[in-house]
Amino acid sequence: MSSDVFHRPKVAEAIAAMVLQASPTSGYASGLFLAAPRRTGKSTFLREDLRPQLEAKGALVLYADLWEDRQADPGDVIVKSVRGELARHAGVVAKLARSIGLEKVTVAGALTMTLDRVGLGADVSLAAALAELSDATRQPIVLIIDEAQHAITTPAGANALFALKAARDELNSSRHHGLRVIATGSSRDKLAMLRNSRDQAFYQAPLQNFPPLGREYIDWLLKRVNLPFELDAGFVHEQFTAATCRPEILTTALDALHFDPDLDAATAPARLRELVREQVAEFNRETLRVVHGLTALQGAVLRVMAVRGEHFAPFESATLAAYEAALKKESRRAVTVSESAVQQALSALQERGLVWRAARGVYALEELSLAELMREEGMLDETASATPPKASSRASARGKPKK
Repeated sequence: MSSDVFHRPKVAEAIAAMVLQASPTSGYASGLFLAAPRRTGKSTFLREDLRPQLEAKGALVLYADLWEDRQADPGDVIVKSVRGELARHAGVVAKLARSIGLEKVTVAGALTMTLDRVGLGADVSLAAALAELSDATRQPIVLIIDEAQHAITTPAGANALFALKAARDELNSSRHHGLRVIATGSSRDKLAMLRNSRDQAFYQAPLQNFPPLGREYIDWLLKRVNLPFELDAGFVHEQFTAATCRPEILTTALDALHFDPDLDAATAPARLRELVREQVAEFNRETLRVVHGLTALQGAVLRVMAVRGEHFAPFESATLAAYEAALKKESRRAVTVSESAVQQALSALQERGLVWRAARGVYALEELSLAELMREEGMLDETASATPPKASSRASARGKPKK
């Protein structure tokens, strides 16, 4: 283990055992969903702790990060992770090639996998590829999908999840060695969309909150900052909590203490508190700068979305009225808002990284913390959370798909 990374072996051991020792009929055989806010060390844990622990227990681990390249289609990223592992097993590739009538195939790339809703491929299905890989290695396969909520933002990503469901059902049979899917995400509500309804591939898969970094992390960090004085770990942990457990904010603040030679054990705590607040404020300023640069309608749509949360339905008549009320309050004149104008505003909010959209037309804030920030700045009108009318008077229950 690297001494430059804080490790959480007990958490990794618990998750690995939970997933690998699950019986084919248990909930964890369906998949495990872990939610934790972004920038709180989740991805580092996956790479540095969970993956090695799973491999130590005999699993073949595949990893797909859907946040790393936001221009790539999530479905392609998932398939690429499988194809990358296949390229390391020439015998598996050759057998798959023969199954579709190819005499020769290069290990690196002549084999293609294209997906449809039920997981069948034009050349090779994802289920067949993973089954052959499982049989060849005689290992259970664990696919870790980081920021998995992005899978349902494109048709190919959603199809990849159904292909994985088909693969999971096949590999968890007695003929193979098992497939487990661990999906993580920065929003519990968005992750829940992947398993809350019967039309989702991982319906009723367990969803847990990933435990945040705690006192053990603070103790580890304080041993490495090399300050000329000691800081109380309990106090530092309080500042870490105030920074919503984001290591980069705390470490930046601790590093800044080195540049003030007049600090000592008595004066450093107050300065650290101030530095953490400055770091949080700087992060918030960048976000608010984007928000203040929005058009009037874009701002109104964002504010109504922040207030209504998971009940936000962008094209309902009551929601359109809420936009108009917000605009009237700002400009002091009546404004009529059309559905097409709202669609354009939502697209602009997506491009600015403020809004997330599922392929089936569900919208949400990209960062849930934005709603609280806007509330603290006095930007939200809570009357916009009024209960919408019954379904019969709605223009659309969830909104229209993007054209």
